[in-house]
Amino acid sequence: MAERKQLGAILKVKAGISEEDVQRGLRAAQQQKIKIGEALVSLGVVTEEQVTRALCNQFSLPFVNLGKVRLPESVTGLLDADAVEMFRAIPVKSKGNTLIVALDDPERMMMLDDLRFRTGKELQCALTTPSAFNTALADYYGVDAGASSSGASDDGVDDEDDDAPIIRLVNRILEEALRARASDIHIEPFAEHLRVRYRIDGHCQVQESPPRHLSPAILSRIKLMAGMDISEKRQAQDGRIHIKLLGREIDLRVSALPAYHGESVVCRILDREQGLISLPALGFSGEDYQRFLKIIKRPNGLFLVTGPTGSGKTTSLYAALRELNKPDVKIITAEDPVEYNLSGINQCQIRHNIGLNFSRILRAMLRQAPNIILVGEIRDIETAEIAIQASLTGHLVFSTLHTNDAPSALTRLIDMGVKPFLVSTAIMAVMAQRLIRRLCKECKVERTPSDTELRSVGLTPEDCEGHTICGPVGCDECNGTGYRGRVGVYELFAMDSAMRELCFNGGSTIKLREQAKISGGLVSLMADGRKKFLTGVTTIEEVLTVAVAGETA
Repeated sequence: MAERKQLGAILKVKAGISEEDVQRGLRAAQQQKIKIGEALVSLGVVTEEQVTRALCNQFSLPFVNLGKVRLPESVTGLLDADAVEMFRAIPVKSKGNTLIVALDDPERMMMLDDLRFRTGKELQCALTTPSAFNTALADYYGVDAGASSSGASDDGVDDEDDDAPIIRLVNRILEEALRARASDIHIEPFAEHLRVRYRIDGHCQVQESPPRHLSPAILSRIKLMAGMDISEKRQAQDGRIHIKLLGREIDLRVSALPAYHGESVVCRILDREQGLISLPALGFSGEDYQRFLKIIKRPNGLFLVTGPTGSGKTTSLYAALRELNKPDVKIITAEDPVEYNLSGINQCQIRHNIGLNFSRILRAMLRQAPNIILVGEIRDIETAEIAIQASLTGHLVFSTLHTNDAPSALTRLIDMGVKPFLVSTAIMAVMAQRLIRRLCKECKVERTPSDTELRSVGLTPEDCEGHTICGPVGCDECNGTGYRGRVGVYELFAMDSAMRELCFNGGSTIKLREQAKISGGLVSLMADGRKKFLTGVTTIEEVLTVAVAGETA
């Protein structure tokens, strides 16, 4: 495709301006942060119509002079005032299934997919001058938009004008989420409003939201940044954004899901500086930390981390890999998706569209002679069996599984179809984990819990003697919540001969849990949560969100 001519070059031919005029316009545009067309008009070098006709030449669009035509009500009535103002597109002619709309800025063509969906017609674009557009906007729709004129297009120096209102708005949403330490941004359109929420420390918090009529433009902007198809609104899509915000390199995993009132978009924030944490920072109790270190430094076997989505499983495994990452150790991972780049580690991205799934990558991995393998998630029997075979042939294998507690991982694999003797032989340890909120260090205060609260986690007032019990207050540092940051709660057990025999004989989860307490050193999620409560790290309410009341062992 031929490269588009620059606006300055077209004006030199069509309007007879000099190269010196073009350079003056460029300098004025940079100083005033406006487009070169606006700058040349303000300098008196060219007229508004000359700039617009040059843009028509640049973008291969027809020119329409709205000041010299009278549009019939049957055409202008095809769009309401809100749509015309939002898209800055005025209908000028309708023929069959095609609607011709006049724009004052050719860059707005990329936002017209939503308008095409609203009208159910194919759209063709024409350009008019900004002043004629604003006059028509006032005459036909009663909207005074003179102050919001977007002016003429730039000459291609920057395809994305950072001063465009929607671009600024989206960037502001992303920056505010980053400042608030959010892990996710939820943008959800409803019938009467657009809701924006940030997930901070695992809890969604509603933010000041933009007007509902800006929803299509905001969603289109995010989808465009994520490399999605902005015209596709009937199917779910996934994308990724790499952007520099507040001086930091940030990745965002974007998911768009069709909903009743429009697409719901969720952006998962992957902060390279904050996301990768060291092993000691995970929040292990002293004894569990030593056991965890001992387990991950074994030469072979399968180590499983279990828990629901968002419980920090990948973060824990990344911390383990960073601990084990040495020049004499080869580590390969298979992930869907690769969340963070780890220096010195070979990371493979799952690509289902070309058949590159976990099982296929695992087979290829084994031919790479690795010492350590990370499988992002065991989802089916094929992946499970290959991971187990790898652990039995001298490899140390890490993976995750979705179960509610650690002993359930053994029965879950057997339910998948893995033979019990393989499960009992290959697995060396299992860890279940959750995340609970930490009390804000700036505002937490000492408090005395009631007997009822203590009983809910299996404690008595005597158990609290000698411990500092704290509760939340709320301050500017924690945004009034009383909590800031999260810490892990873990239950970890290692397989021994008694556990292997019980697993081989098909023992139930209850029996496996009892045996894990006796021989595997299992400390329940509730018990680990109690430790963190007694040390003033968190509260009983937080412990009860991740551990079952009554499970006191």
